[in-house]
Amino acid sequence: MISTAIRLARVGSAAELAAAALLILGFPALMLAALVPSVPAFAAVTAVTYLADHYLHRKGSYLVNRLSKIRAGLSIRFLIRQLLLVLLLARLSLSDDLVFYGAVACFIAFYGLQAPHGALVTLIRNRRRMPVATRNIDLRSRVRIPDAPPRRLMHRSAEKMLHLDLPAVAGILLSTALHPAVAFTGTGLTVGLGCLYVLVLMPYVRGRKVPPRAGAVLAAVDDWLTGYKPETVLYFSGSKDSAYQVNMWLETMERLDTRPLVILRERVVLRGLAPTTVPVLCVPGGVHLMNLDLSSVRVALYAANVGKNIHLLRVPTMKHVFIGHGDSDKLASVNPYSKVYDEVWTAGRAGRDRYAIADVGVRDDDIVEVGRPQLAPVRSARGGPKDRVPTVLYAPTWEGWDGNPGNTSIVLAGENIVTKLITADPPVRVLYKPHPFTGNVSEAAKAAHRRIAALVEESAAARATDSRFTADSAALDRAKAELARIEARLAELAGAGGSKGDEAEATRDGNTEVDRHEETARLRAEWNDAYWRSFPSYEHRVIKGAQPRLYDCFNVCDAMVSDISSVVSDFIASGKPYAVTDSAAVGADEFRRQNTAVRAAVILSNGAAELGGLLDAVRAPAADPLADARAELKRYLLGPDEPKSIDRFNTALADLALRSEARNAGRQPRPGAANADPAETAELVDAVPGQRTASAGETAGAMAGETAGAMAGETAGETAGRWPERWPERRKG
Repeated sequence: MISTAIRLARVGSAAELAAAALLILGFPALMLAALVPSVPAFAAVTAVTYLADHYLHRKGSYLVNRLSKIRAGLSIRFLIRQLLLVLLLARLSLSDDLVFYGAVACFIAFYGLQAPHGALVTLIRNRRRMPVATRNIDLRSRVRIPDAPPRRLMHRSAEKMLHLDLPAVAGILLSTALHPAVAFTGTGLTVGLGCLYVLVLMPYVRGRKVPPRAGAVLAAVDDWLTGYKPETVLYFSGSKDSAYQVNMWLETMERLDTRPLVILRERVVLRGLAPTTVPVLCVPGGVHLMNLDLSSVRVALYAANVGKNIHLLRVPTMKHVFIGHGDSDKLASVNPYSKVYDEVWTAGRAGRDRYAIADVGVRDDDIVEVGRPQLAPVRSARGGPKDRVPTVLYAPTWEGWDGNPGNTSIVLAGENIVTKLITADPPVRVLYKPHPFTGNVSEAAKAAHRRIAALVEESAAARATDSRFTADSAALDRAKAELARIEARLAELAGAGGSKGDEAEATRDGNTEVDRHEETARLRAEWNDAYWRSFPSYEHRVIKGAQPRLYDCFNVCDAMVSDISSVVSDFIASGKPYAVTDSAAVGADEFRRQNTAVRAAVILSNGAAELGGLLDAVRAPAADPLADARAELKRYLLGPDEPKSIDRFNTALADLALRSEARNAGRQPRPGAANADPAETAELVDAVPGQRTASAGETAGAMAGETAGAMAGETAGETAGRWPERWPERRKG
């Protein structure tokens, strides 16, 4: 019943549910206490509402956010409490007393201070929000960025300001039993502290405490770009939940042979970005991005197909490549949007064939197989489990945007899969790691996820008391102690390397120290090892959050159950047995025909009756009938083991950069252009793509460009398809 109430109230725990109930019921109780009147009851309920409100705000409760939408926001709740206090004074026959008038005057003055306070906080935040935010880019030596205001002034500022009414409320309540001077002391403190808060904020809206204007910041960024000369850009736009899509490419960017740069479009993605030594530039404004000097960039890599890609795609001096954020048989992997890129890079032959079958307009000549550099941490299978309970990972994907029942197994099959795994005989261990988007669209998926997590946790609790399962308690304690030590050091490193201020201060100071970054990477590897040793090897587990990573789960499991997604393609790199659920119930043969990645999988129906075949392969690897098929499928999906994927990736980058250089060289002004009409030349230079008119000079330039392209090894189709245009090295506007 409590779990149902938690779900309906949209709160995260029983404690939040209790606080929400106390807050909602507290205001009617306050009115009742004021009408009775009862000063002790009013004081007690007032304290409860203060504490419940504060707790829910600290938890970021959904319920509190919803209250503001129905005109019961934080300031209204404080005002109601103060009005009820005035009502209490009236019911106590103090309406002709100076305390009553002092209370009314105090609350009016206090609310009069809310406007300048709110205006100052907003103005400070707006003036400190620079046009760009960066990491690992030296702006400190190029532009002055002052320290942020103290966190205690800006963090949750509205709540802090409103809570300054506490001296007045406490003083007025105490004055009913003590001397009226107590009330005047409290009201004086409230008004005085409110004025002081406003005065302390005022210096941060003017003078040297304000960052420079946008133009100066952008000029500093351009100056850095001119010196650094980035050659390869990883471009990304998305929501905060999609940050993993860019994070998966950061280690690859660090291993490039060219000078890398990451360009983000949303500040919220920057906040969710994993630590990296690669320079990162977050440019929310499209105009600002288009005005940056990216003339040295030769290749732009895109991890997602989104509308904001157009702001960089419009730049003709670089080649544009779609690399995606996974390799799977989902329809998203053959998006017709991919036609806008110069090339599409896939992991293996399967990606190329996928586009050919889909026939969405992506030419075979524009597809390059580069492998999956991110899969380097995935270890290959090395025989079956010895002297331990086998581990099966259940990693379903999310429900998607279109409601297709074939997107995820979690709704129709998830409980059946987990039930059969936790009741398997001989026993197996279950790791449940759902997609982070699970439940974002479908309430049914969210409910199924909660039921599955509860199944796993209940079974883990039951197994802990089962005499068949024993563990070395001393070893577990040592692992937990090691885990705590590593986490403490990681927190220390994060605190030392993080920013104590706001985004502007983080931009100024956000340079990753290589030594600290390497130590963090080493500690994270040690953390992963200690994590798996900190609980028994037979214990079921729900894997929440980003750690441990999916690939770490791959390495500790002996088999996996999943859905059609890049998770399956990535797991194939391990060579271990796996099963995929035919959630849409199209039939095993048709399911294999439609989805390349399941050709070497055990196909599950929604009832999961076929799970026995997967468990047999785990327990007796030598008799696994699909082992050879998995090895062949691995080569088809992910490419050969040699040369290494990162080497193939770097080679593809170098080849495309050469073609970009040749293309740009073919677009430079030709000898004899000085004889052209100056007005016509200016018109050509200032024109945008698609607005230029053909001319003899352009035709000559195009022919020269074609010659240069042919010398660089470009195909005739690519040469013929280029616009006969002359582009300046850098264009503004």
